[in-house]
Amino acid sequence: MTLPYLIPLCADQQRDFGIAAPRPFAMADRVRFAEIDALRHVNNVAYLRWFEHARVEYFRAWGLHSHGEGQPRTVLRHITVDYRAELLLHDDYVVASHCSEFRTTSFTLRSEVWKGDQRCTVADAVVVLLKPDLSGRMAIPERVLERFINIDGASKA
Repeated sequence: MTLPYLIPLCADQQRDFGIAAPRPFAMADRVRFAEIDALRHVNNVAYLRWFEHARVEYFRAWGLHSHGEGQPRTVLRHITVDYRAELLLHDDYVVASHCSEFRTTSFTLRSEVWKGDQRCTVADAVVVLLKPDLSGRMAIPERVLERFINIDGASKA
């Protein structure tokens, strides 16, 4: 299988890679030399960069980018990462993301790194929406809530 890098993957492409239950948003890439540490596996900070890149692209796809008139400002409030299996130089991987739960002005974005059918890393990021002028929190727009529920399968916390 030829894995396209850095563009959203459809459900069939995710299945072909080995992800049995595709996520609503996923992107592939390959481990670079600069992401390797002295133990010859991916350094922890590289995962945070991968999750950030996926989060930004997810926001853009779901209409949550912080650019433009009246758009909410998205702020990362908290992130937890669970490292389950190592990745090595030149490994292909997929970062797959979905909203797992939401509140009125915040949501949890779950992102997972997959190497074939093996889930290597899981991150839960709590994201808060602020008003464009930063004067306070902003409710998640209705159109985004609909996507969270109908596409991501998220539930109200």
